[in-house]
Amino acid sequence: MDFTYQDIAKMIDHSLLNPTLTAAELEAGCQLALAYDVASVCIMPFALKRCSEILRGSTVMASTTIGFPHGGHTTSVKRAEAERALADGGQELDMVVNISQVLSGNWDYVRRDIEAVVDLAHEAGQKVKVIFENCYLQREQKIRLCEICSELDADWVKTSTGYGSGGATIDDLRLMVENTPKHVQVKAAGGVRDLDKFLEVRAIGVTRIGASRTAEILDDCKSRLGLVE
Repeated sequence: MDFTYQDIAKMIDHSLLNPTLTAAELEAGCQLALAYDVASVCIMPFALKRCSEILRGSTVMASTTIGFPHGGHTTSVKRAEAERALADGGQELDMVVNISQVLSGNWDYVRRDIEAVVDLAHEAGQKVKVIFENCYLQREQKIRLCEICSELDADWVKTSTGYGSGGATIDDLRLMVENTPKHVQVKAAGGVRDLDKFLEVRAIGVTRIGASRTAEILDDCKSRLGLVE
């Protein structure tokens, strides 16, 4: 094996974004993330403060979404969301681009929208993942978003919300890796449901993966590494 358990676990953002999750399920999800020692929990904004309290003192980061799931919020609202998230203990913010403006080719707007959140987070010493929602975009639009995010020093570019018409694809991930510098990482979201797929996208150069099947993936990892008694 060319990986350790920690290599895999610390690539996972445990996703708790399904709108039907109850308060009890959100709490349990945070505890699961702690038990498996993943990279972060990405939770619905209203639950972020409690999430950050649960994770305090651990190496699991608290994260949430901005402009989720369609990116259609005004820039001022996205900025206000980011301010609230940072105040509630958010360490990584997953923001959705304005999909309508991307499809309209209004790149100045798109750039300002991303910049507003990236700059705010970076001033607070925290990080941003910019979600493209690739299932709705053309190749040239994905490349232009990679270029803008690279110029703005976004921390990650991310394929999808997981709630669009499609998730991460190998072709899209390769495209994003090829069109971003090393300081901009790539996150896959939507469709990575088992360890084999996980290892496939890792081999491309993906450094973070959004997952709701965290336990299944990491139990398989432990089994393959001989860590299960």
